[in-house]
Amino acid sequence: MIISDPIADMLTRIRNANMVGNTMVAMPNSKVKVAIAEILKQEGFVEEYEVAEDEKSVQPVLRLRLKYVGERRTRKPVISGLERISRPGRRVYAKRKDIPWVLSGLGVAIMSTPKGVMTGRRARQLGVGGEVLCKVW
Repeated sequence: MIISDPIADMLTRIRNANMVGNTMVAMPNSKVKVAIAEILKQEGFVEEYEVAEDEKSVQPVLRLRLKYVGERRTRKPVISGLERISRPGRRVYAKRKDIPWVLSGLGVAIMSTPKGVMTGRRARQLGVGGEVLCKVW
């Protein structure tokens, strides 16, 4: 299956798994997706991620273990929202001074910069701009 926007597919899979309460979500692997998963883990939105070989497909699979808060019946997902900003049809770039704040600092803007994929906060510290991939809160 050919996916025209793999990052949007990743975010949609996470959003759907959160809505039904799944603890694991799997998707095709890529370097950018692994970088986004690493940021989500560092920021506390995801418990763990792993890249595993799947016996059914040729391509490795990225598996995320989603994080929830509360007891079994009243648990709520840590990720309350995901939004894809830059798309293949409309790329969105931001200079260092124009990097968006997500919920006044409670959320994270994930960016692709010349120094790699990083959070908006880290890009501001390094003084670089780049493509705004998505927002997570």
